[in-house]
Amino acid sequence: MISQEGDGRERTEQVRRIFSSIPRRYDFLNHFLSFRRDVAWRRAAVGRMQFFRTRRLLDVATGTGDLAIEAALVYPEIEVVGLDLVPGMLELGREKIRRRGLEGRVRLVEGDALALPFERGSFDTASIAFGIRNIPDRETALREMARVVVPGGRVLVLELTTPRGALLRALYALYLKGLLPVIGRVVSGDSGAYSYLAESIMEFPSPGEFSGTMRRAGLTDVKATALTLGVAHLHEGTIPEEKAGDSK
Repeated sequence: MISQEGDGRERTEQVRRIFSSIPRRYDFLNHFLSFRRDVAWRRAAVGRMQFFRTRRLLDVATGTGDLAIEAALVYPEIEVVGLDLVPGMLELGREKIRRRGLEGRVRLVEGDALALPFERGSFDTASIAFGIRNIPDRETALREMARVVVPGGRVLVLELTTPRGALLRALYALYLKGLLPVIGRVVSGDSGAYSYLAESIMEFPSPGEFSGTMRRAGLTDVKATALTLGVAHLHEGTIPEEKAGDSK
């Protein structure tokens, strides 16, 4: 379980340790535990991307590269950079990229979402799928994503959330807190990682609250779209022309 105490650096290291313990089972469990809805959710996010100037995508917290690979397949004219904290995840992602023959178009790098190693306006779109809840300072991460995107470009955030209906919320909580850690322990041998996953989903802000965080980070035209009865949401924001990449 990740501690809610301590500074951002400590929490970041805890997240790195948790996800370093499960890379070989990560993709299987994501598909299994979401009933493969995660595939459809990523496709929905990719469908909202726009490429008009740099023809480049940055995928933050890319994990094993599923979203980065999907985008490269849908948009054959673009170059994709995926960034993640966990070397083991990136290693598996590179294997998948090689199998797809995408080595020349998809590049994975190790790095921190709170200090992106890219110049201002380097990408048309920046995305993050199922990773923003693991970042201790979400507003700073969003500001960093905005900084590296061109004016008029988009920031897309795909994240798991708790449904609003009382009955569905109760059933979902039972699944997350009761079944998910058990399945995670049986399949991966690590129930702790999936206990953390359940807690991080249930503690994530409501769509309205997170939209406010995106606006404070300098994004405009912010909207949130519910996916699969609100189990996930796709958040979108645009870099304004007059404040493109403003990280102040």
